[in-house]
Amino acid sequence: MESIVVFNNKGGVGKTTLLCNVASYLQIIENKKVMIVDMDPQCNATAYMFPYPQIENLYSKSKKTIYEIVKPLQRGKGFQKGELPIIKSPHFKVDVIIGDPDLSLSEDFLSKDWLDGKAGDFRGLQTTLMFRDLLSKLEEYDYVFFDVGPSLGALNRSVLASSDYFIVPMSSDIFSIQAIENIAKSLKEWKKQLSRGLNDFKEREGEPFLIDEKEVQWHIQFGGYITQQYTAKTVGGKKQPVKAYEKIIKKIPGTVKKHLMELNKDDLNTPKLGEITNLHSLVPLSQNSSVPIFALKAEHGVVGAHFNKVKEFEKTLKTISDNLITNLNYLS
Repeated sequence: MESIVVFNNKGGVGKTTLLCNVASYLQIIENKKVMIVDMDPQCNATAYMFPYPQIENLYSKSKKTIYEIVKPLQRGKGFQKGELPIIKSPHFKVDVIIGDPDLSLSEDFLSKDWLDGKAGDFRGLQTTLMFRDLLSKLEEYDYVFFDVGPSLGALNRSVLASSDYFIVPMSSDIFSIQAIENIAKSLKEWKKQLSRGLNDFKEREGEPFLIDEKEVQWHIQFGGYITQQYTAKTVGGKKQPVKAYEKIIKKIPGTVKKHLMELNKDDLNTPKLGEITNLHSLVPLSQNSSVPIFALKAEHGVVGAHFNKVKEFEKTLKTISDNLITNLNYLS
């Protein structure tokens, strides 16, 4: 099982749309077993993958959400026990642990326990690495994707500290480039602090900190990036970004190499997983139908030239998925 965080601390980069469609493509087309964990308090992935009447029913009745994982630790009872709150998306076909706005209430608790964890305290380490425990219970899956909000806060730190890889969707603007440097700085500092806490625990207790009988270490690596949301023109039969975006796009590979590639033990041959041009009205059609973009049909409102756009996007997803799998195999 590989765990992947789709992450950028800049908002508005199409992160959730990308994550849900890649995960669904792997499940439906590539026959992989895929889980999505909605860690964003805004619950955008949940809202995208379930029809509204079903969402209303889920939250008004049992409300079995990701907060079921956090709650026991917040109450000092240790890791979550019992059945996980897993639901299958009817059209995306992936399993989901749905989001919860109450997650935002956990930031202070996670921040406090992080201070204890980086000092080698058992409770602090347990809280910081709660999602490592969750992942140990999801070994039957090929891929577990985490959707997270656009921040470098305590909640996202806990997810990143527990996961194997992160990938970065980027819009073609200067703010996405600046965000890369912030991500790299934060990850390097968190790694240093958590590693020190784990070492202090080991020295004091005479044994390593274990989850599921395995020693825990910081090990997240950069799995690649995706550029998107630019306007394309056709030159010589090949699509190219218009000049307003081209200058910024040219800066991305160097910025990624300088700041993100150094987080890995090995360089990636294909750090760029793919690129997504403007999908125009396909995104709202997909959202309104709770259906992946590559599965949109006439019954969902697709007409005329948009059918070609649907096919084109499926090819884009294949490229992204193939490159992602290649990178993960190389880094593992």
